[in-house]
Amino acid sequence: MNLRVAGIDEAGRGPLAGPVVVAAVVFAPGRTPVNGLDDSKALTEKKRELLYPRILERALAWKIVFVEADEIDRRNIFQATMHGMREALLGVAHVADCARIDGNRLPKDLPCPAEAWIGGDARDRSIMAASILAKVTRDARMRELHAHYPQYGFDRHKGYPSPLHLAALQAHGPCPQHRRSYAPVRAALEPMPLQAELPGLPQPA
Repeated sequence: MNLRVAGIDEAGRGPLAGPVVVAAVVFAPGRTPVNGLDDSKALTEKKRELLYPRILERALAWKIVFVEADEIDRRNIFQATMHGMREALLGVAHVADCARIDGNRLPKDLPCPAEAWIGGDARDRSIMAASILAKVTRDARMRELHAHYPQYGFDRHKGYPSPLHLAALQAHGPCPQHRRSYAPVRAALEPMPLQAELPGLPQPA
């Protein structure tokens, strides 16, 4: 049976800052019209950038959804991701017979039959395409945020908890794009503890 499959994947669950980006892609049944697809993590940045416009041009439908940091804090990261996946699927459901979602959980109230595919971004070409759209889009957003908050180095680590990012977080505190529900960001918001008095030393009057 030739089904029009909506592949869905996300980028950005783990970072301390910026949005989660979810993408959905539907190709026509049969041979995938884009060569070179793979899990976005297995591709170079240059290769992802080359594939991105080809996917947009040759897909039957595509949708990209941003779930911003404040919504991640309000919903929690799991529920925020599920929300983004459902919204992405709603954007392509008019041409999809079914959906394949990367991971082991499905959002509720989907508009068509769906399956959760563990490791789907390495198994299904529609999911691969979605992973590329999500990754390229999120990286571009983090470069935009770097222009507003250059002290954090978002253009380099894309918001992930690298040593550079953690050091900048301690030095400057969080910006509005940081996820306050994440432990390292919460810790950076807490005041530094006062030094304990050292025994045997005179204390100020």
